[in-house]
Amino acid sequence: MLMRKLIPHYVEKPWGRTDLPTIFADGSGRRIGEVWFQSGDGSDLPLLVKYIFTSEPLSIQVHPNDAQALDKGLPRGKEEIWYVLDCEPGATLGIGLTVAMTPDQFRVAAEDGLLEQWIDWKPVKPGDCYFIPAGTVHAIGAGITLVEIQQNVDFTYRLYDYGRPRELHLEDGIAVSRLLPYGRAPIQAPLGSETRLIGVDEAPFSLDLVHWTTDQNISVPDGKILWFTPLTGAGKVKGLSWEKGECLILEGDCVFSLTGPTSALLAIPR
Repeated sequence: MLMRKLIPHYVEKPWGRTDLPTIFADGSGRRIGEVWFQSGDGSDLPLLVKYIFTSEPLSIQVHPNDAQALDKGLPRGKEEIWYVLDCEPGATLGIGLTVAMTPDQFRVAAEDGLLEQWIDWKPVKPGDCYFIPAGTVHAIGAGITLVEIQQNVDFTYRLYDYGRPRELHLEDGIAVSRLLPYGRAPIQAPLGSETRLIGVDEAPFSLDLVHWTTDQNISVPDGKILWFTPLTGAGKVKGLSWEKGECLILEGDCVFSLTGPTSALLAIPR
């Protein structure tokens, strides 16, 4: 039976932060933008859980779908979902375009440094949740802490990067982009509530936000793996301790013993 606490991997980014939340290790002055939870043994897990911390906007970018990724020799495409934990006043997420554009219009806007004005920048607050299907042009703004659950592949087409000296992938990115407004309503799910955030009929994984005040027993379907990401609380599952800021993968029948109220994200791949 698989039961493992995943290992946090700290990733420096030019838009990262030196002041991480206290539940994470000190970044020793480095600009940490992401904390990835990985297996530690090199196994190719289908999902990746990240915490993301921004002091500046991320690049405007897009990800390929499964078929497009396979054409590039990658194991899978990249669809992801964002759950906002904290943000500064006025923080925004860029998701989709304000109007439909042709590839030529989009290319000119990116090359002329005007792409920001065509992105739909949505104001956010803690508890907001957005699913980002492959092909969605998107960017995370400054002053945001969020959890991202994604298909496990480290591959991005960077379309615009505010003048930072990093490689762009404009032609490949335009080829996989849906140059349209984002049509999905945000999900509002503050900590302490319970709701399904996405189902396997819409995404390569299901994701639920749960809030527990008593011990819980969950049976993971045969052949499936559960990603358990506690956002508050602490406890044990089959003798393995856990607390907020960690991530575990589990199989089979799981008894969660709580030491206090717990909100958590539960993800299961399709």
